[in-house]
Amino acid sequence: MSEMPDEYRTILVITAHPDDMEFGCGGSVAKWCAEGRDVYLVVSTNGDKGSSDRTMTSERLAKIRAAEQAEACKVLGIKAFTILNYPDGFIAETIEFQADIVRAIRTYRPDVVICQDPVRRLSVFAQHRDHRVAGSVALDSVFPAARDHLYFPEQIAEGLEPHKTAEAWVMGVEHPDVYVDITDYIDRKIAALRCHVSQVGSGEGLEERVRQNAATLGETPGFAYAEAFKRLKYRR
Repeated sequence: MSEMPDEYRTILVITAHPDDMEFGCGGSVAKWCAEGRDVYLVVSTNGDKGSSDRTMTSERLAKIRAAEQAEACKVLGIKAFTILNYPDGFIAETIEFQADIVRAIRTYRPDVVICQDPVRRLSVFAQHRDHRVAGSVALDSVFPAARDHLYFPEQIAEGLEPHKTAEAWVMGVEHPDVYVDITDYIDRKIAALRCHVSQVGSGEGLEERVRQNAATLGETPGFAYAEAFKRLKYRR
């Protein structure tokens, strides 16, 4: 499988940090937006730790990263984004965090949720605790929490009805089974990543690295450039 089914018109991306979406699925998001689908983003943390500048403060960095995320979303065509503002490095599988993710799912009512791999593996991205926690809570929220009215009934009282998501696509997995052809959108992925100046700096070597990674993922399906996911299907 290499394409998002036509009937899926609303997609919610849930990540740990600003720039996680761009690295993990920026090309796919650009493609889905260009196809006229509504793509939303929820970022779990404010990214307030990711700096080697000893003069930087967490408060200032959080503001910088929010502005960078806004610019990247414009590049990709994201309809709306939210930063939940949990501190970078310290999200946990709490009821509060899950309630926030369930609220987002019930608000945006996605056909597909895109999230990060909750499994610890010996790779840089899988080793980041925030990535794993965000992925785990996202999947727990898709099924069964957002689906069942007895989870977070205060949201139901507010008018947020339960929602059954059709599928979750997990990015950054070891054994993907979905490949998206991003050949026509690799430039937009790179442009969105360049918005995150606090993280990529001048961007030296960025384009080469992104193209190489996407080319490697494209080898299996035969695409020049690809992004890859593990597909989980739910009953609706």
